Amino acid sequence: AMRRGLDLEDREAVAELAGEVDLEVDEHGVRVDGVEATAAIRTPEVTAAVSIVAANSGVRAEMRARQQAWAMIRGGGVIEGRDIGSVVFPDAELKLYLTASPRTRAERRVAEAGGDVDEIEQAIAARDHYDSNRADSPLTDTHGPVLVDTTGMGVDEVLDHILQLLEQV
Repeated sequence: AMRRGLDLEDREAVAELAGEVDLEVDEHGVRVDGVEATAAIRTPEVTAAVSIVAANSGVRAEMRARQQAWAMIRGGGVIEGRDIGSVVFPDAELKLYLTASPRTRAERRVAEAGGDVDEIEQAIAARDHYDSNRADSPLTDTHGPVLVDTTGMGVDEVLDHILQLLEQV
């Protein structure tokens, strides 16, 4: 929507675009209409705008249907998102709620894509607040997820912890 110059507040236009856009997500990254977008979706500009789009019920319905279809075709999967366990797959066998302090998340984002840690930390905290208070699918703790606070943990530690949890399913 941003690349096409749409007004993100135009709920109908953005929801219509969500139904038309070619979105590919795999182990290599994210492509939108055939254009590599993995790094672009992590920029401060997108981070600041994503809550506006995420609050659009038309977009949420389209993305929910796509995520459910993706998992059905593959017989399951590892899927990331703020409402995956509460709205998209409430009956998943294993639901993890990975979290970290806004500072840690900002530092990780900067390590991946560059940027200013303080600016990104503020954007993350603002998005958390906005997403927790929106009317449609607010960010909320759901019944059954295992909370994994990854603050201070490295990738290998997080992976080991998740694999241990998976063995218990």
